[in-house]
Amino acid sequence: MTRTIAPRGAIHGVARVRTLLLLFLAVAGVLLAGAAPASAHAALTGSDPMQGTVVDKAPTQVSLTFSEQVALSDNALQVLDPKGQRVDTGKATSTSGTTYAVQLHSGLPDGTFTVTYQVVSADSHPVSGAFTFSIGAPSQTSVAVSGQEAGGGFVGVLYDAGRYISYAGFILLVGGAAFVLACWQRGAGVRPVQRLVVSGWLALTGATLALLLLRGSYVGSGKVGDIFDLSLLGQVLQTKAGAALVSRLLLLAAGALFIAVLFGAYVKRDEAAASEAEAADSEADAAEDAATEKKDLTFGLAIGGAVVAAGLAATWAMAEHASTGIQTGLAMPVDVLHLLAVALWLGGLSTLLVALFRAPADAQIDAPAVRRFSRVAFSSVIALVATGSYQAWRQVGSWSALTDTAYGQLLLVKIGLVTVLVGIAWISRRWTGQLSEAPAPEAVAAAVVEQRAKTRTKVAAGSGDSRRATQLARQRAAVATARDKRLRDSDPLRSGLRRSVLAEAGVAVVLLAITTVLTSTEPGRTEEDAKAATSSSSSQQSGPLSLKIPFDTGAEDGKGTVEVTLDPARVGGNEMHVFVVRPNGKAFDVPEVKIAFTLEAKDIGPLPVTPDRIATGHWTASGVQIPLAGDWKVEVTVRTSDIDQVTVDKNAKIG
Repeated sequence: MTRTIAPRGAIHGVARVRTLLLLFLAVAGVLLAGAAPASAHAALTGSDPMQGTVVDKAPTQVSLTFSEQVALSDNALQVLDPKGQRVDTGKATSTSGTTYAVQLHSGLPDGTFTVTYQVVSADSHPVSGAFTFSIGAPSQTSVAVSGQEAGGGFVGVLYDAGRYISYAGFILLVGGAAFVLACWQRGAGVRPVQRLVVSGWLALTGATLALLLLRGSYVGSGKVGDIFDLSLLGQVLQTKAGAALVSRLLLLAAGALFIAVLFGAYVKRDEAAASEAEAADSEADAAEDAATEKKDLTFGLAIGGAVVAAGLAATWAMAEHASTGIQTGLAMPVDVLHLLAVALWLGGLSTLLVALFRAPADAQIDAPAVRRFSRVAFSSVIALVATGSYQAWRQVGSWSALTDTAYGQLLLVKIGLVTVLVGIAWISRRWTGQLSEAPAPEAVAAAVVEQRAKTRTKVAAGSGDSRRATQLARQRAAVATARDKRLRDSDPLRSGLRRSVLAEAGVAVVLLAITTVLTSTEPGRTEEDAKAATSSSSSQQSGPLSLKIPFDTGAEDGKGTVEVTLDPARVGGNEMHVFVVRPNGKAFDVPEVKIAFTLEAKDIGPLPVTPDRIATGHWTASGVQIPLAGDWKVEVTVRTSDIDQVTVDKNAKIG
């Protein structure tokens, strides 16, 4: 029994491409699974009542102010009492600009209330969070506010994976088709190249459909069961993100027609032209007519493909970072140019990689095609630098935002990777410059055709035994594959180019993953603006904290109420006043009052404060230092006689 053994060279070539694919998937998995849920691109900059404050009487509504306009669902804003029951009247409404409010029921009791919000920012990313305020005095609450983050969980991972695959599909589709039309038109008939471009179309189409289904759950409950909820899908279709995804699907339908012409009529036109040239009386005239027809078809495909590619890129620009913030009229077309430049460079690079490793020897890519791609790649890098610099300024805006925010730090990593990629590309250009002296592909193709003709003759001669002939055919196919591989690798210049292009593709995989994470990270400029607005709002709206605590020493004249006020109730120095009154409201002249502050969550305290008596029932202390913001326990010790005293306490949010 004869075994067919795959040639070692072919195995190594396939292994390299397979390794790159595994790297592609591994980096995607690590970055997408390890990334936090999508950060809030619209930040909460203020609220009324403010977070952590204690108000004397129940408000009629709760309002929230964001750094940009947001989209609200029916349950976007909720207010819960200490027992976790809703006390708002229903759907929130926009009051002015970026401020949204929800009305509250009347007659609310004292205690700590929880406000939760889940909205969608103008760049289509979900935003969620929660905070508390108190009426009368803080109390225990049964509402858990930690860990509430929109866009997280398993659905969030699936959505981020879909975004990554959609970017990769766009790059392979647009870059691969552009490589064929602009650099290597003979590649339209090469099967591996066709499979690469079609795979890009399939990946982008499948990912877009998945994102459309996942969108409702992603910005809402985050439950897997809601992925196929048709009512949520209907709501998604009415949003900006839904419209962008549907537009992308329609453009992909046009893209399918483009691919059919590129790999169908375009290839057949070449074959028909060759046949006509052989049969025509005037071979020169036939060749000229065929060249004119091919030129016209190439021009038509280039125009149609450019329109579809720009439209696909615009579906990202119209729904993500470029669609909100400053200078949106300029930012959106710049974003389209940026995406197209990425696709031309990295997509063309992927096609070149496939052509170098997987194209048959009789369709080997020639040096002029590689040089043409080198020029396209260089132009793309120039466009990337220009558009990327503008995007970086727009999204970051300051040195501190570049170095101190997650977006800025990721951007620095991306810049470093682009620099490495450009360095490797420079090495590839050097190999390309030397490739002109390589053996002509036509000579290689002729050798391959001759060898294959001999193989077919031998197989035909032994076709008497069909089983034996099939076995021989397999063996000879393996030998032919090995021969093709040897012919492809016979030139050391091409081998060097393959290695450098493979290295470029490996870095490009990581770069694409970093870019995907960047699109779901809050821009540095937005983060810093939100912090500044929050700080300003806090300084303008914060006021004195007032706590009223009843006490009873157990003596005949030992009952009363102590009121502690802290102004401005922030981290740092504060002015404190203590009032002690009898049950009838008159000042209570007690001999001593002592205060202590304890932050149990940080194991700070008790920090003792001994106020000075300035009048009957009135004690004061200045410069009371609060080192950290948090939920502080305020303990008050009241002594009503030489032997009667009591310590009472209450929790309060300070800072």
